[in-house]
Amino acid sequence: MYNSRITGLGKYVPENVVTNNDLKVWMDTSDEWIQERTGIKERRWIDPKTSDDTTSLMGAKAAKIAIERAGLTKGDIDFIVFATLSPDMYFPGGGVRVQELLEMDTIGALDVRNQCSGFIYGLSVADQFVKTGMYKNVLVIGSENHSGGLERSTRGRAVTVIFGDGAGAAVVSREEDNTKGILSTHLHSEGKHAKELSLEGPSTGRWVDTIMEENDPNDTSYYPYMNGQFVFKHAVVRFSEAIIEGLIANNMQKEDIDMLIPHQANLRISQFIQKKFGLSDDQVYNNITRYGNTTAASIPIALTEAWEEGKIKEGDNVVLAAFGSGFTWGSAIIKW
Repeated sequence: MYNSRITGLGKYVPENVVTNNDLKVWMDTSDEWIQERTGIKERRWIDPKTSDDTTSLMGAKAAKIAIERAGLTKGDIDFIVFATLSPDMYFPGGGVRVQELLEMDTIGALDVRNQCSGFIYGLSVADQFVKTGMYKNVLVIGSENHSGGLERSTRGRAVTVIFGDGAGAAVVSREEDNTKGILSTHLHSEGKHAKELSLEGPSTGRWVDTIMEENDPNDTSYYPYMNGQFVFKHAVVRFSEAIIEGLIANNMQKEDIDMLIPHQANLRISQFIQKKFGLSDDQVYNNITRYGNTTAASIPIALTEAWEEGKIKEGDNVVLAAFGSGFTWGSAIIKW
């Protein structure tokens, strides 16, 4: 059996910067209120007046960079795994759009709908395909266009201030050396808490005709809902469990972590985990202050930036961990 490793990374974020103070145009909020609760200072939102960016197009832009950095061409990619909760359309998924946008051969494309843990799930799928020898190079993308579906009002404030747009991508390739690359991935879910972080409509359970017929201005089923405190309490527990599970599986201790890249859900969650594991600021990479929560895109964007800044070096033990809607969570242990 082969091993797999990440050979190329790329990211793309829209040019339009939306600061906390900018949000005051739509809602009753303040920079202090947002930073205190989330650590976020600004985020990127697609500006439809000046940009043609979509979830798929952002993913394709990030993917192009990742492929080039891997020293490959689009013809070398055998399969696409595309993670998002905000596809360009209800169906088909974004993976086939990326295949078209990059003018690739008729390779397979799989969409992953695991929200904040989507990239970890996608990475795990790619890892299995490569390890078994089915594919040599798999493109994994996390991309989100949150701004197109957020409620820009005081009523939607608790959710809207958190999320941003962007994309990140990784090329997962065959590695002959079994001591390096993706050592293990660990995936979990707990569906009984699904409604605590969800968007119920439009869906087959609450479709467009029903929403239009009722025309209820108080209907918020088509906007994201989050039970913030409930999610926070579960996140800090599951983050820790996923990290510990990965360390145990690879006979590692917390002292062996060179770089932890957590899903950028909330800076307070990341700080809690950092303190619990006794990690220094140099051992944890956070960029939520600049981008907000980009859901499936957050880990690949942060991973790309950490690598670009020289914070990840050959031989480092890199830990990725995520928790989000579903509830779903997971981790990946990588020997860089």
